[in-house]
Amino acid sequence: MSISLAPHPNPLPAGGERESDAEWRTGEGRVHGVAEIGFARRDGATRLAHLYQRDPLRVLFPGADGDPAALAVIVTTSGGLVAGDRLDIAVNVVAGAVAHVTGSAAEKLYRSTGATTEIAQRLSVGAGGWLEFLPPEAILFDGARLRRNTHVELAGNAGFLGGGIVVFGRRARGERFTHGLLHEVWEVRRDGALVWGDALRVDGDVAAIIEDPACFDGAAACATLILAPPSGDPKAYIEDARAAQQRTSCIRAGITAVGGLLVARWLGEPPALRRAYADLACHLRAAAMGLPARLPRLWHV
Repeated sequence: MSISLAPHPNPLPAGGERESDAEWRTGEGRVHGVAEIGFARRDGATRLAHLYQRDPLRVLFPGADGDPAALAVIVTTSGGLVAGDRLDIAVNVVAGAVAHVTGSAAEKLYRSTGATTEIAQRLSVGAGGWLEFLPPEAILFDGARLRRNTHVELAGNAGFLGGGIVVFGRRARGERFTHGLLHEVWEVRRDGALVWGDALRVDGDVAAIIEDPACFDGAAACATLILAPPSGDPKAYIEDARAAQQRTSCIRAGITAVGGLLVARWLGEPPALRRAYADLACHLRAAAMGLPARLPRLWHV
């Protein structure tokens, strides 16, 4: 097992060359957080095989409460992200390992004066492995600018369950996301071939886009959950998944199967949407992998 704590002069990045410590500290208020987590199967259990972390990211490993999936919790110690901040997150689950990665709390994206916060997430799962990547919601303050790219690489019969929730403004304070940028990109590849790509860009007159009935229809939050079953047809999970979705009222939701994946989406108010998202994730991890139908306790705080 290799474990490194920042600063580190020459760590290997998730993809491409990484800045030196001097470079990432330059620029007023700018940070470049890094978290690299590797899991391997040893002695009949999934164990940590690699860890590199750099402020403001830290990774914690609380007990998994008897769950077979090893648990990693990513913490942003700065309390939120500001314009120009950058995060690189890489998770590698080797053949046969089973892991769950989440965050300690909702990620806050503060108002920008022009620069854009960049988040790159690279997730890879070896043959027969299983990764759940289910961070809590990202809250976009009015005027925030976020560009987030998530790339998932699956080998053979690897499985994946993951997604994200985005909240448009601090609704409890009466704030809405009326201007700024949200650019969210997902790519899922199996054995090197692209099976699903999705891009969302909200820019310009953001308030009008969110209120437009053909776009978000005034929803306070949106969410996407993706299941790549390790074997079998994703269509086999659709009916039960739709029944699970329909148990939550006051939320618009839908599920489809495409490219060997099951893709679920929601529009609604943050608390109810978060519950619906977690409920379906519990259902799908049990249906696809026979894991306990529950998420880590952090999801219920």
